[in-house]
Amino acid sequence: MTEHKKRTKPVETPTEEMTTPDEGVETQELPEVAALKEELAAVQEQCKEFSEGWQRERADFLNFRKRIERDQAQLNQVVTGNIIRKYLSVTDDMERALANRPQGAESQEWWNGVELIYRKLTGILESEGVQVIPAEGEMFDPALHEAITHEDDTDVESGRVIAVVQKGYRIGDRIIRPTLVRVAR
Repeated sequence: MTEHKKRTKPVETPTEEMTTPDEGVETQELPEVAALKEELAAVQEQCKEFSEGWQRERADFLNFRKRIERDQAQLNQVVTGNIIRKYLSVTDDMERALANRPQGAESQEWWNGVELIYRKLTGILESEGVQVIPAEGEMFDPALHEAITHEDDTDVESGRVIAVVQKGYRIGDRIIRPTLVRVAR
């Protein structure tokens, strides 16, 4: 006999004891089958647990990713607002210069350059979504306006903005700088 034949077990053929009855006679399960069924049930329960845990972790991860994206967008808005706020003072200076232009400056080339620079600056601000907060003639809104004086004015209803001292700006719903206004009493 070869060594291979010595190592292999002989295959048992089913006997009458192992076969299932045809006429509804109950048989007892083999202990191995019962143990395998119990093990299968335990493994299925563990699989269900792992699947539910995986689904919870995936949902937590998706929520985490959404929160991080939202926080990054807010941080981007804050940083953009801070940078734009610095350019708003330059815009204010340019507007004052344009309002107080010297006589005959319109025909001089350097003045055309000043106007061109102002238009470029306002174009950049508009491309970033910066909008001027309307105030002239509007009702005073403390969320949008900052009152620097309250003045008696019989021609204007109380609480209405009389004049704008400094323009206010916003990006979307976020106020970058409130409008400085004079308000009627």
